Amino acid sequence: MSLIGNINLKVIGIVKPTSLAKIALYGLLLIGVYYSSLAYMISQWEREDYSYCYLIPFIVLYLIWEKRNQLASLPSVSSWKGLIPFILGIVFFWLGELGGEYFTLYISFWLVMVGICWMHLGWEKLKTIAFPLLFSLTMFPFPNFLHNKISVNLKLISSQLGVAMMQLYGMSAYREGNVIDLGFTQLQVVDACNGLRYLFPLIILGILLAYFFRAAFWKKAILVISTLPLSIITNSLRIALTGILYEVWGTKVAEGFFHGFSGWFIFMFSLGVLLLEMWILKKVQGSRFKVQDSKQQERGRVGGIQNSFFLPQFVVTVILLGATLALSQGIEFREKIPIKKSFDRFPLKVGEWSGNRQTMEQKFIDALDLSDYAIIEYQNSTGKSVNFYVAYYESQRKGESIHSPATCLPGGGWIFKQAGAVGIPLPANDGGFMKVNRAFMQKSGYKQLSYYWFPQRGRILTNAYQLKIFAFWDALTRQRTDGAMVRVITSVHVLEDLEEAEKRLQGFTREIVPVLGEFLPD
Repeated sequence: MSLIGNINLKVIGIVKPTSLAKIALYGLLLIGVYYSSLAYMISQWEREDYSYCYLIPFIVLYLIWEKRNQLASLPSVSSWKGLIPFILGIVFFWLGELGGEYFTLYISFWLVMVGICWMHLGWEKLKTIAFPLLFSLTMFPFPNFLHNKISVNLKLISSQLGVAMMQLYGMSAYREGNVIDLGFTQLQVVDACNGLRYLFPLIILGILLAYFFRAAFWKKAILVISTLPLSIITNSLRIALTGILYEVWGTKVAEGFFHGFSGWFIFMFSLGVLLLEMWILKKVQGSRFKVQDSKQQERGRVGGIQNSFFLPQFVVTVILLGATLALSQGIEFREKIPIKKSFDRFPLKVGEWSGNRQTMEQKFIDALDLSDYAIIEYQNSTGKSVNFYVAYYESQRKGESIHSPATCLPGGGWIFKQAGAVGIPLPANDGGFMKVNRAFMQKSGYKQLSYYWFPQRGRILTNAYQLKIFAFWDALTRQRTDGAMVRVITSVHVLEDLEEAEKRLQGFTREIVPVLGEFLPD
């Protein structure tokens, strides 16, 4: 009975009715401010690349629960220093809200939570739960443009290593981007094999193992850092094994049960390698692998959230959260700006160029989430052609981003020989130069030259970071985030040099820019 009584006293001491009311009020305000962000975050967890995120909140709660005795022994001390991360979190909220980027909103939510904990619990308690708080960052999905870039690069690296392993085995294998030619068939390294589904969970697993590994910091660092090459090598091994076994068992090794089982097996194999690595590190200077002891002697007074509703820190944070909620709900920052004219009316005759309109499959239109687009294959009197593509977005909403050619072309097997920016002289009446991205690409003996740029509300931008910065600024000052992406490609023929193709593409670009002005909002 005495044990039960002590536990009840502890619970009463930590969670008093006033504390519960304050926690409930904080919860309502945070849900109101971050509801759309948290709902979108959870929807992203349904993607297989981020399915591990469902476990993160439970792991964080366990890690905090493990520190319960140590937390109970420390007093809660109000501190205005917690206002620093709290205010920074509010700033990040408006950056994310106006710039249309969910990841910034996730960081905002985390900073606000840290600030509230610091203001009410004090620095000593915050240090005690520092690792669980930092670990909670792993449940936030990456921004789309960064996710796509990592995914494409991982697929290329895994494909390269996979082909090298097959060649080492004695197979005849050739790679073009993410397509592996085995002679008797071709394998496509798709998103399911990009390695992200092993990389992120394996890094997180490595962090957890390092946390419970009673060893020097450098050993913990080695354990965590090793998860990166380990995930790439094991994913490449999976691709290699698929190619080797394909010759014996056919398509069933690349799909269905075998495909899923091989992924599970590779992950378990990676876990075994990490445990072996820990065993080896343990032998160096007698390190031990042991769960950290949470059964510390209770001492001092039990401290929870301080109880006064008139605590200055509580009043200030409630006012700031309430004002943020009211402003975010009362102002429409992302007005959808319609295109001037539908791209269905984009002319098929531009200067000396005559074109044929092309279409995209609906699944690609849905994936790109664009408002309007045009794909036209133009040809001049000499038979030389330029492929023109433009996509328009009425509003670049949170979680969405324009799909840059820099992420998709390498995955199709095109090798970038020269990539950078170039200035194109505009027609005399416009004056000046227009800066665009330039890429010279090769694939199986074929050569192409491409320009692409991003017309954004009267500006010509060339990279994703500029897109985010100006989306924030224009949402704040002009209440709009519309924009477009334009890409033109021409083949570099066998009997012509690169300068001829460059001249052709620059001439076409000068012709097409004034026409685009008739369709895209200023």
